[in-house]
Amino acid sequence: MRILLTGVSGQVGSALVPRLSAFGTVIPADRMLIDMTKLGGIAARLDELAPDVIVNPAAYTAVDKAEDDRDTAFQVNEAAPRALARWAAATRVPLIHFSTDYVFDGSGTTPWKETDSPSPLSVYGASKLAGELAIRDAGGPHLIVRTSWVYAPTGTNFLRTIMRLAKEREELRIVADQFGAPTSAAMIAGAIAQMFADPRGIAEVVARGSGLVHLAASDSTSWHRFAAAIIGELQARGAAVKTTRVVPIATSEYPVRAQRPLNSRLDLTKLSQTFGISMPHWSHGLKAAIDEVYASEQ
Repeated sequence: MRILLTGVSGQVGSALVPRLSAFGTVIPADRMLIDMTKLGGIAARLDELAPDVIVNPAAYTAVDKAEDDRDTAFQVNEAAPRALARWAAATRVPLIHFSTDYVFDGSGTTPWKETDSPSPLSVYGASKLAGELAIRDAGGPHLIVRTSWVYAPTGTNFLRTIMRLAKEREELRIVADQFGAPTSAAMIAGAIAQMFADPRGIAEVVARGSGLVHLAASDSTSWHRFAAAIIGELQARGAAVKTTRVVPIATSEYPVRAQRPLNSRLDLTKLSQTFGISMPHWSHGLKAAIDEVYASEQ
């Protein structure tokens, strides 16, 4: 099986490379191979590469920057997925695409189901929703995987930021009224690998998903409690932590360019019942990620 994987330098893409290599030849579609900003060449390049399945975690993820860079956000998050999806529809190649909890407005406290109506608050969320709709409208075999609060041992993300700040500041002020499931890239890659390992084949797995599934760590927490858990894990490992206070604050006390959803909880019932995948608690992913950070620094 030839698996075309985009975004291989990103958090999810890089975690998927070793996982998917067990199921065939991974074609690492970095920007040199497929430039998501040059839409005219995508179909021709796919013709050359002839993948049997496309996995697309590539995205424009600069949430605040997107408010002032709408065109680029929509080009990468809507137009490029549309080009992939149209080629996939014409060739009947399954497409697995990643989306986000930011397609919802964050109202209420109940976890969001796949059947709930999206209503994004930000340009980033709107561009990701537009990408979902473009893929659906292309009419090919596809599975859109919505996830939340993604982090990894490398790159720029909440985990790495808190690990750095914990060494620099005595006090951290962290938003405590946004709730979701911190989900490591490794967790996501593991779940996708389970789909590929299904003996019925990935095409059948994609078809069984009926186009959309939510995938995140189990349970939920706030950014404040997540930050406190990170610091607790560092202290348990004997790290030199300067932070002694993690102060909870409201979203209104931490102004940013793009509005964030307060409730990013995702319902995982379909993931369990349709795909037979049970996700670990978010704290397990955190422990494993920090272990990986420490291992890489040895």
